Amino acid sequence: MSVSPDAATAVRAPARAVRDEVLLSVRGLRVGVADGSEVVHGVDLDIPRGSAVGLVGESGSGKTLTCRAVLGLLPVGVEVTGGEIRLRGTDLTALPAAARARLRGTELAAVFQDPASYLNPSITVGAQLAEVLRVKAGLGRRAARQRAVELLQAMGLHRPEHVYAQHPFELSGGMLQRVLIAMSISAGPELLIADEATTALDVTVQAEVLELLNDLRRDRGLTLVVVSHDLAVISQTCDTVYVFRDGGIVEAGPTRRVLRAPRHPYTRELIGNHERFGIDRVREQGSGR
Repeated sequence: MSVSPDAATAVRAPARAVRDEVLLSVRGLRVGVADGSEVVHGVDLDIPRGSAVGLVGESGSGKTLTCRAVLGLLPVGVEVTGGEIRLRGTDLTALPAAARARLRGTELAAVFQDPASYLNPSITVGAQLAEVLRVKAGLGRRAARQRAVELLQAMGLHRPEHVYAQHPFELSGGMLQRVLIAMSISAGPELLIADEATTALDVTVQAEVLELLNDLRRDRGLTLVVVSHDLAVISQTCDTVYVFRDGGIVEAGPTRRVLRAPRHPYTRELIGNHERFGIDRVREQGSGR
């Protein structure tokens, strides 16, 4: 089954009650590649402050490119060709690259699927976290070390001072992801994008990391965008879900409604694909959203 770009772009962001509550607004986003083809077709998103919003779809559906466009981290040869990305009303697409870079970490941040690839294997994780704090938060050496230990503890890592002194290869995948989350929130961003952040983890560790993200949202007022191909992940974390297909959005709405009464054939297909993993459990998780 395929969805034409025109059909995909017909799905608009769910209505919101108060415009000022929206932290990030994406309107008509188009992303193209060097050969002239378009891979994201007029996407509209609203991310309310303090919410958890899910982007779900198969690999290649456009959800990750949409997030990388928001972050200003598109691959070489890929660029935004149309639309607006507004953070608190400021159009990020109109900012110079240096200004976009300054926003990453301080206003918006991200964690990705393979945490080990984002860490230097020859430097302790604590030293790398402290360096982020010195660069992004302007802390001195001693204050950065103390704050790094506090963040590692806040991420649920036992013996944080010991973890501080360890190298990436000494930590498990779940521990590394917690370190990356600590780095991502260290300078106090309001928006965190978790792009397949739990995909490589086993089920138990995945649930722990998702619980950590939910705790950060509740305790720190963090706004979350959770990108996943897994509806179970979305159901555990998100109030609202956008379903991506062929570079556009085919369905959007409250997670509970989308999981229990999907309106688009592709959404029904996604849910059907989860049946062998226990879709009743997934729907039940989504029933509280």
